[in-house]
Amino acid sequence: MTDYFEVHARDGAARVGELRLESPRTTPALVDDVLSDAGSLWSTERDVPEGTDAQLTVLPHRAFPGGTAEEVQESFAVDYPDVDFPSAAVVSSELAADHGTDAYVVSDVQSILGHGAAFAEAVVAVREAIPADTALVLSGVATPRNVALLAYAGVDCVDETAAVVTGTEGRYLTTDEAYFLEDLEELPCSCPACQKPRETFTREDCAEHNVNALRAELGIVRRRIRDGRLRDYVEGQVRHDQWLTAAMRELDSQWSYLEERTPILRDSRIDAATEDTLRRVEIQRFADRVTSRYRNRFKNPLVLVPCSATKPYSDSQSHRQFHDAVQWRAHLVSMTSPIGVVPQELETTYPAQHYDTVVTGRWSEDEKRFVSRVLERYLERNDYPEIIAHVPDEGYRDIVSRVEDDLDLEITFTVPEDGHPTDEESLSNLSEALSGELKYSKREREHNTVRAIADYLLGDGAGDDLFEDIRTTSRYPKIQVRDSEETQLATMVPQYGTLSFTLEGATRWVDSDAPTKRVEIDGFVPHGSVLAPGVVDADEEIRVGDEVVVEGPQAFGVGRAEMFGREMAESTRGIACEIRHVEET
Repeated sequence: MTDYFEVHARDGAARVGELRLESPRTTPALVDDVLSDAGSLWSTERDVPEGTDAQLTVLPHRAFPGGTAEEVQESFAVDYPDVDFPSAAVVSSELAADHGTDAYVVSDVQSILGHGAAFAEAVVAVREAIPADTALVLSGVATPRNVALLAYAGVDCVDETAAVVTGTEGRYLTTDEAYFLEDLEELPCSCPACQKPRETFTREDCAEHNVNALRAELGIVRRRIRDGRLRDYVEGQVRHDQWLTAAMRELDSQWSYLEERTPILRDSRIDAATEDTLRRVEIQRFADRVTSRYRNRFKNPLVLVPCSATKPYSDSQSHRQFHDAVQWRAHLVSMTSPIGVVPQELETTYPAQHYDTVVTGRWSEDEKRFVSRVLERYLERNDYPEIIAHVPDEGYRDIVSRVEDDLDLEITFTVPEDGHPTDEESLSNLSEALSGELKYSKREREHNTVRAIADYLLGDGAGDDLFEDIRTTSRYPKIQVRDSEETQLATMVPQYGTLSFTLEGATRWVDSDAPTKRVEIDGFVPHGSVLAPGVVDADEEIRVGDEVVVEGPQAFGVGRAEMFGREMAESTRGIACEIRHVEET
């Protein structure tokens, strides 16, 4: 039972939480600040038996893991009989387990520091072994340079030990470097400690500055988590240390850990500024779902086109010109780095309209390899009577040619070498290549869009299972989905390219063969939201942002997940899901 810790915001494995003390503290935070504000005896010296892990002095404990020396537990009970702080267990990364405490302090963190793979494996092992709504604490390692990566991995609290020790050794810490004091002609900071003249600045002042810099960096990290943009920041920050770059990449390889915790939608933009962006969960997930869930339902030729800076693509001037030439006689699929391929039905679906990339006109080999692989998998799954590539020579043509050779296809190129897709000659070639093709209707386009989004969100075949016999009203992209009796089933949400179900739509979903994401609740009728203590069980496939069906002895509802499935089932605090519609049963 977690009494003191509650998560308020999530950005992948990183969280903004609250330690619910007399003076609540927001995490990620310095545990020194937390205990100071809680009125602890943090600075009071107390004896720790020889041979005992020194980590035991980090937090006052109400509960200890198995193996903790009895004399340590007895000593603490004698020294602090009335203490009722958040409980913490000291655990090793290899033997971590649930001890029913509010926080878990990793005892062997020093042995993994500086080793990317070991660090990633250790943090993931501990986080997977302890409840989702408990705080993870690393002691003796945090600096202004690495704390963003620590938070990204899932660490909630750190201490000031490393910052103080390096300061007393005469090393001045910034977010990108550690300087020897004697090498600094001036102090590149304006914190209170650095207001002294350089000639009177002592090592004690240096230690104070280091803690101030760490505290300030934690503030930036919390802001980034709230904005859903910590990864963008981390991609730049880890470049200052080789092991941090390695650790981020090793975390990327921990797919199940990060994917479970990463929302399927959000308002924030993805800045694709480095090739590490290709390994982001949001990018890999989109590519995987497009190539394993999406199915083309048009009978027309495929036209591959380049992406555009404007999102969604159809709003851009270049894509309007493509549409004028195509005249609904072909199915448009955009090629882009870092997303891969984007069928026109999914152009608003996160993250297809939520990214921005560096435009140089040159593709790296990693980008070409990634987009080629996605396009190849897409074409292996989807059949077309003809494939037309209306792409420029700037890497696009190379990608298409690779796939053409690998799959032994015949692809028609409509943009002359050294030409541009919006040139008059290129557009004329495109129009001519589609001569004689029949147009598909607005109705077919909208129906296929609804089905494609359902496939993407719920699973392969869900679109046909749920929406085989539908009518659509309103205008794209604000499509309303109705059944043959004019009952509204769902609405397309253009902001995220998702579907929002009504109660009737949720009922159809439950009765269909499409995979249903269920949240089982206790005997009450929720209004507005379902809190985690009211959740009896939840499907493990649920991700933050997913559409969910909420069922209990007294209620049936539909809404959007605010936690991932396992977190809903494990947590004792926080909002599990927001309810849109509910009825008493």
